[in-house]
Order: sequence, then structure tokens, then C-alpha cells
Amino acid sequence: MFIQSANFKHREILMTQKTLITSGSKWEPLLGYSRAVVAGNTIYVSGTCGVEADGSVAPDMYGQAKRALEIIGAALAQAGAGMKDVVRTRIFVTDASKFDDIAKAHGEIFGDIRPATTIVEVSRLVDACFMVEIEAVAVI
Repeated sequence: MFIQSANFKHREILMTQKTLITSGSKWEPLLGYSRAVVAGNTIYVSGTCGVEADGSVAPDMYGQAKRALEIIGAALAQAGAGMKDVVRTRIFVTDASKFDDIAKAHGEIFGDIRPATTIVEVSRLVDACFMVEIEAVAVI
């Protein structure tokens, strides 16, 4: 990125080192993404569904949200951060009427942290069994 000074006589090149965090998901190399990316002092965690290590998914929104938040926590830990560093979450749900389940799972982790948060109802996620997908942004 080039930043030009107010007097337009010189340019300064700003470089941000980028670190990629992987969870080992089969989707990461297929789609070409990382579970999280550290850029400077900011960590961007990709949309995360609550898939267990064996590939199973909880049958309810609360269980899926809890697992998604565990995966996000693990990605943040790999980046040297924790849930306390989260400043933003985005939550995509297939049924907004289950808001209480999402609020419970999110509130258990973020009740005292209180990041900026958005909840959006979508018609479907990448797999019909997924009911919730959560993104997070953390600053360290």
C-alpha cells in the first residue's frame, strides 16, 4: 500500500506481515482459505461451522454454535490470542427464531467481553445440516 504525504513529495511503503492459521479442515485447501489470518495486530477468523473432529454436527443450534466458538478459540490460541481479544463477531443463522440458543452460546463466552456483533438470517449454509456459522475479528 502506498501512502502519499500531504505535500506529495515522497511515498512511504507500509508492509504488513501476514500469518496463516489452519485448522486442518478438508475445505481449507479445496476452497483456498485459512481458518484465520493474522495481519499486523488483527486476527480475522473465517466463518466457522460447528463440525466435530469426526465430521459430525450437533442436531441443534446451541450445540453447533458452542462448537463453532470452540474452533474459533483454538484458531485464536494458535495466533497467540484468546476470546478476550475478540472485538467483532458475525453470526449467520438459518432460523432466526432460534435466537435464544445463539444468544446463550455467544453470551456464555462473550458476556463480559461484549464485542460488536451482527446476527443475520440466511436461507442456507454450505451444507443443509449447518444451522449457524460464526466469524470473529480479534485485536492483539
